[in-house]
Amino acid sequence: MKTREKIIHASLALFNEHGERSITTNHIASHLGISPGNLYYHFRNKEDIIRSIFSLYEQQLESGFQPYEGKKVDVDLLIGYFDALFDTLWQFRFMYANLVIILSRDETLNKQYAITHKLVLERASNILKQLKQDGLLVINDTEITPLADTIRMIACFWISNCLTHSETQVITKTSVYEGLLRVLMIFKAYASEEACATFARIEQHYRELASNTQED
Repeated sequence: MKTREKIIHASLALFNEHGERSITTNHIASHLGISPGNLYYHFRNKEDIIRSIFSLYEQQLESGFQPYEGKKVDVDLLIGYFDALFDTLWQFRFMYANLVIILSRDETLNKQYAITHKLVLERASNILKQLKQDGLLVINDTEITPLADTIRMIACFWISNCLTHSETQVITKTSVYEGLLRVLMIFKAYASEEACATFARIEQHYRELASNTQED
């Protein structure tokens, strides 16, 4: 792995563990055992590093939330989407924990975030349309995009909500799974009679994962 990539991944790990606001470029350089000058050769400042992390975030969204045309709709396919959501929230939890402040500091990143999530909304809407066509969801066409946007809002602000309304300041895998289960509640509300058992199985799957991570 090249130095630039090491800086990006080390920064992501440190931001997630300690919070982005408490980590400086000096902390990152020290963690990697390189000089601050070496770090600044690759990145002008911490905001520049965060933009590069955001590129990883975009790649995660791109790979994890594509429509499933030509594929059989089953439990495994749906779990794949929910796993992608969990992985995104967990891998980039520092960003979700402080999203408004991070975006307010960087106009360029703010604009890119808006563009990215417009595309995410379109892809999510297309997935919901497919689920309706395949008989898993019962929903009016006019409600599909608002539903996709509601799911997006829950996902984007679940972590900050947990930090705001909890005594702990640490985000755990269990708390992320709890957010995933809230999203599943919405799917269950729109599930067709034939799909209720499928979503119930998925819910049980994630309740077990949440319980197991709590015990670890």
